[in-house]
Amino acid sequence: MEDADHKLDLLQREVQRRSASSGGLPSFGRAALVVTMLSFWSVVWAQKTISKPVATDSAAETPKSEPPKDILGRTTPRGAVLGFLRAAHKSNAEIAVLYLNTPLRGADAQALAQQLAVVLDRRLPARLNLLSDEPEGSLPDPLRPDEDLVGTIETSKGDLEILLERVDRGKLGKAWLFSRKTLDAIPGVFQELSTPPVEKVLPEFLVKTRLASVPLFEWVAVFLGMPFLYLLTGVLNRLLGLGVGTWRRYLLRNPHVQNPRILSPPIRLLLLALSIYWMLSKVGLPLLARQFWSTTVIVIVIVASAWLLMLFASWGERYIMGRRPTMSGSAAVLRLLRRVTNTLIFFTALLFALYHFGFNPTAALAGLGVGGIAVALAAQKTLENVIAGVSLIADHAVRVGDTLKLGDVVGTVVDVGLRSTSIRTFDRTVVSVPNGQMANMSLEILSARDKFWFHPLIGLRYETSPAQLRSIVDEINDLLAEHSKLDAPSVRVNFLRLSAYSLDVEIFAYVFASDWAEFLQIQQDLLLSVIGIVHQVGAEVAFPSQTTYLSAEATEMLARLAPRFAATRQTDALNKERGVHH
Repeated sequence: MEDADHKLDLLQREVQRRSASSGGLPSFGRAALVVTMLSFWSVVWAQKTISKPVATDSAAETPKSEPPKDILGRTTPRGAVLGFLRAAHKSNAEIAVLYLNTPLRGADAQALAQQLAVVLDRRLPARLNLLSDEPEGSLPDPLRPDEDLVGTIETSKGDLEILLERVDRGKLGKAWLFSRKTLDAIPGVFQELSTPPVEKVLPEFLVKTRLASVPLFEWVAVFLGMPFLYLLTGVLNRLLGLGVGTWRRYLLRNPHVQNPRILSPPIRLLLLALSIYWMLSKVGLPLLARQFWSTTVIVIVIVASAWLLMLFASWGERYIMGRRPTMSGSAAVLRLLRRVTNTLIFFTALLFALYHFGFNPTAALAGLGVGGIAVALAAQKTLENVIAGVSLIADHAVRVGDTLKLGDVVGTVVDVGLRSTSIRTFDRTVVSVPNGQMANMSLEILSARDKFWFHPLIGLRYETSPAQLRSIVDEINDLLAEHSKLDAPSVRVNFLRLSAYSLDVEIFAYVFASDWAEFLQIQQDLLLSVIGIVHQVGAEVAFPSQTTYLSAEATEMLARLAPRFAATRQTDALNKERGVHH
């Protein structure tokens, strides 16, 4: 390890010398320069997608009291493993040795590094995204805080733990290195390897040719292999649909029955992920390639599962609407529930993906909570109307087609939405009433009546005799009792009172009618029959009037005064005529 530390010290001095000669570079630029010098660039696309910069902390973020950051990325367990794999894949054996805590030197150490790289490529489970990216590690065992578990591989002697240990290098700080216990077992595990890697099976040009440091066969697998497998699931879908369609046509004796779609797109994606997962267990790929394809499988499963759950929500909405097509306003509520469900599914899938890739979703959830409170306060009235609309629809308080009276508004409901309810008045105008306002008002549903109230008041003249009045009451009662559209137990006809200018007869009955128009027709026939009864008896319907009665003495006085009044008017007329002639 003294040689390794000496080499590392020389590298750091070279970086400082170049930085001083160029006027000084930030720590990130120095780290990038060293990485370029050591050719630590990715050779596999998967490594690029899962790795993080190994020295991204700026000088402003690093306290002066802390030791300098390790330029090889050995500050964290993830940086140590990925840095070792990069160096091994670039055949940089001298750099790869710097990640080993071994007493070996020279060619023996380089051979051990190559054996470790091969063992990791062939046996280590592809779970690099679960490695800790903290300087303290994941602390799997509190009793051994300077050890971290990379993974477990199967050997003929049992499971072998691939361990990293944190080594204190004095002024250079601490670094994570592969432990001596793990390295002692690597030569024996290397002798057990027998499955040839995929590079030895494929043509040489697919392995040696690289695009953006990625072997050509991996580009072919991504852009040709995956689409081809997905197309194969489409062919399988057609074959299954053809078989089921033929069977249904045979059973139903109907040649026009269409072939059903058995495999929906998300199910086909799940089959694609299952195929990739199965091939990973059969094909010997390098670790970073397996990591990439394992991550691809996880992403496909997350997307397909979220898509499938959204399809289930849509199918549930259509099923409920098909079973209850007359549910007024339910379409809006079900649509809202489906969208809320889809949103929850989307964010759950997103949080699961972030957690899988090592991001902590706690801050995002806290931000969503604060944002939700702000939105709720800003849209208080809108939420009030939406909640009131859901309550109205759930309670079936209002349905489309109902005739109602809401305050001064009388009309027919044409639409029940989540925010407002539209009412068409008798003037053929449309009034939109917010659901929050409707929930706090008294609703009078006129169309919900099972019977219509027939309640006219007949006023007869005071000249009507008691016999005529009794006859009118009896005949009207008989008329109503014999009518087929009236509720016989409710019929009541009574002489009610002596009003100011009429004798009032009250008629009380309930009419069976399907709608308001039919009730008006029945009411018209009944009123005409009542008027006929009144006229038949010899009575008359009263109207507002006043009668003035004069006594006999007053009549005689008027008779005596009339001639004098006439003479006075004649004299005035003659005088007026003379004045005209003058």
